[in-house]
Amino acid sequence: MSTFYLFSALVVATCGLVYELVAGTLASYLLGDSVTQFSTIIGAYLFAMGIGSWLSRYVHEQLLETFVRVEIIVGAIGGASAALLFLLFSEVQHFRVALYSIVGLIGMLVGLEIPILLRILEGKFELRDLVSRVFAADYVGALLASLLFPLLLVPHLGLIRTSFLFGIFNVIVALILLVKQPQIRNITAHRAFAVVTLIILVCGFAYGDQLMSLSEQSQYPGKAIFSRSTPYQRLVVTRQGDDIRLFLNGNLQFSSRDEYRYHEALVHPVMAALLEPKNILVLGGGDGLAVREILKYPSVQSITLVDLDPEMIALFSQTPTLQQLNDHSLNSSKVHVINGDAFVWLRQATQQYDAIFVDFPDPSNYSIGKLYSLTFYQRLNEVLAPNGLAVIQSTSPYVAPMAFWCVDTTLRAAGLDTAAYHAFVPSFGEWGFVIAGHQTYQPPEVFPQGLRFMTAEVIKQLFAFPADMARRHTDINRLDNQVLVHYFEQEWSHYLAE
Repeated sequence: MSTFYLFSALVVATCGLVYELVAGTLASYLLGDSVTQFSTIIGAYLFAMGIGSWLSRYVHEQLLETFVRVEIIVGAIGGASAALLFLLFSEVQHFRVALYSIVGLIGMLVGLEIPILLRILEGKFELRDLVSRVFAADYVGALLASLLFPLLLVPHLGLIRTSFLFGIFNVIVALILLVKQPQIRNITAHRAFAVVTLIILVCGFAYGDQLMSLSEQSQYPGKAIFSRSTPYQRLVVTRQGDDIRLFLNGNLQFSSRDEYRYHEALVHPVMAALLEPKNILVLGGGDGLAVREILKYPSVQSITLVDLDPEMIALFSQTPTLQQLNDHSLNSSKVHVINGDAFVWLRQATQQYDAIFVDFPDPSNYSIGKLYSLTFYQRLNEVLAPNGLAVIQSTSPYVAPMAFWCVDTTLRAAGLDTAAYHAFVPSFGEWGFVIAGHQTYQPPEVFPQGLRFMTAEVIKQLFAFPADMARRHTDINRLDNQVLVHYFEQEWSHYLAE
């Protein structure tokens, strides 16, 4: 029986860390800035575990019964935590209060478990042997959770089903103890409590996808027609009438009603200004919409698309509705897709490109902010052909002028000549871009036929900035300061709070 208690320590540690990882990942999906969310979640969770450990001193009797009850309760709360938080996100005004309350409660319960377990095993081993065995099992469990979570659990089960699964494990441990230790007081009531909890958790696991869809229906306009959690992000595609929208981690990426404005503004000021561009690089842009516009130029021979998430590429290259939207661009023989981190890939790139399109999400956290850094742009400078041009989507110069002009400042610090411009996209408002090259940029006067937004007359207006979007003095966005992320968070938070 002592061996099973040690195994319980491993289960306790594995489940506890999984609940912590689920909360951190969910918070980064819903609230952005993964560094801040994981840091605060881990801190709050460990603090709560400390409180739980301290409270264990007040458990004087019925240690085994208390351990069983804690296992069942932590299984119920931890198992349902992801589903509950997703459902609460769009329903409560102060979501962070709910988030940290649940994290704190789970942490306190997990903090109770190990001290009580040590006291149950007291006398069965020498003290030094007992402590080493229990904490060795605890650390092995933590290792298992940290490996399984990103490699297996999130890609294949998603956050909701993962939390339900580990809640089931907690309750199974309690049920085994209730079978092996019939001397437990009120054993019939404990068994009924455990069985009912287990049934609820199993149902939650079985219907996890439906629960996720229910939460997403309340978060997003229209009907969610596709949703999936990948190791990198939460992908959701919705349809409302003839409008198809893509959301990454809850943030709108495009609306099919006006995405042509964004992508024509991103692509054609560069492509039309170049003389027969042949080799093109697209960083990000896994939806294929920028590639669709690039393919309108007959001179293009090769497009290298680097996107981190293979699920994104699969979604937009295999789903008929989305293939129609991007005009089957990702299936073109000219397109070569590379799934990888653009920051790492660019450091290893050897070819030079006539045009480079940098279409990353906004710099809302440090993992994305590095893709807007001086280090990244210095390497971009090296792979840009002598007469080539690059363009970077650079957030809203109206909502976040400091963030927008920080991109321009950082590109200039990397030795590139810049030309900033903006376009109105109804779904987003005024949106900004920065063209970078080795010579002074000259706007083109001829564009491909059939464009819906970009013309020679329109482009002249895009480079004029009124006073409320005029150039600001900013610091350079370096890897070790990530000042751009701070600008972005401060400006967008202030705008959304108004």
